[in-house]
Amino acid sequence: MSILETSPELRGLDPRPVATPLRADAAPATVRMPDPAAHRLLRAKKAYSTRFVAAAIEQDPAAFGLDTDLTRAPRPGDAVLARVVTIGQHRRLESPVSRRQILFEGDEIVVAYGSRYAADQFLAVLPEDLGPCHLAAAGGLASRVVDRHAAVKDATVIEPIGLLTASGVGGGGPAAATSGTATDAVVNLAAYAPYRVRAAGSVTGNAARVPVIAVIGTSMNSGKSTTLACLAHGLTAAGLTVHAGKATGTGAGNDAHHFVDAGASHVVDFTDFGLPSTFGLPFEDVRDVFATMADVLASPVRPGAPAPGVVLIEIADGVYQGETGRLLVDDAFRSVVDRVVFAAGDALGASGGVAALRALGCEPSVVSGVLTASPLATAEARRALDVDVVPTYDLCLPAVAWAAAGLGDARLGAGHAVA
Repeated sequence: MSILETSPELRGLDPRPVATPLRADAAPATVRMPDPAAHRLLRAKKAYSTRFVAAAIEQDPAAFGLDTDLTRAPRPGDAVLARVVTIGQHRRLESPVSRRQILFEGDEIVVAYGSRYAADQFLAVLPEDLGPCHLAAAGGLASRVVDRHAAVKDATVIEPIGLLTASGVGGGGPAAATSGTATDAVVNLAAYAPYRVRAAGSVTGNAARVPVIAVIGTSMNSGKSTTLACLAHGLTAAGLTVHAGKATGTGAGNDAHHFVDAGASHVVDFTDFGLPSTFGLPFEDVRDVFATMADVLASPVRPGAPAPGVVLIEIADGVYQGETGRLLVDDAFRSVVDRVVFAAGDALGASGGVAALRALGCEPSVVSGVLTASPLATAEARRALDVDVVPTYDLCLPAVAWAAAGLGDARLGAGHAVA
């Protein structure tokens, strides 16, 4: 059963056809890569989403094999070696260190399977087999594009060669289960990620003892990441140790690097938990990722290190995106989030977004984002709202950031901003 059949938002959508490239004769269903093939895997361009697997390949390439059974149904996070067939929207692949690698037709790349929800780019779903599909995101997402924004090109077409396998390595994490045999299992990102996702009810509760601020927006490209980065910079300048993360979305390194550059001393995103994307996962998995991330960020980086002074977490896309809307009313969110900062693209979006948040029981502390690049839009929003509208880059100022975070008291006010 596909996402298009199970998601109320997508049901009835007519998928776009996928171009079918010429295919070489299939190799045996399961092969152990000999030294020349290991060299081939070393030479393949690796994606940001697969960086932890890429490190393991660099360390011991001969330990990896390929499962070329083209009828196999991939799982979210399964790593795949694929060939670039036709260059489309994505002409570059973000590397494990976030260098933009130029793609050429015929290149072999290591990416991961998943789904994507991007209102300004693609709607893409997990393929049902290892047939031709698309590079749906520069961070390294193998997916099947079923719709796209009118302003973007057709997706880059890729031809999977085989799923990566490794001895004694199975799946793990919220979206993975062991596959293959006990001695030759399909490689899933979750098995190599530095953090394991835990059930929301089993986390230790560190996030309940540290101020947690969630940054939410009207939509993709509403200024959420920049708002969080400026808030991190301002709070760091105010003397706080800031930990930051991105809990949902599609894997890419730019936001995490932005948070580091802004001064956050510990930064993680969902790819650190073995997920190339959070769209299409069961909601319970998305909730568990958020709860685990909040707990990780609220903890000292290492034994003996101090706890952070504040935790900032971005929630991708917009209030009306399915997982986001459900997360905002879930106990895992409401029990730890103390303040909500809202980013909007224009004044009307800000007004409607604040009303939508309040209907969900979330009271935003400030409105910021792309709209504040326009003095006129900022003035419109201020006339329409009873919430402070703060220019994004003003959040870099310690006093402004402190007030936006609600840090007037030692703990964030007398209670949570969600009720």
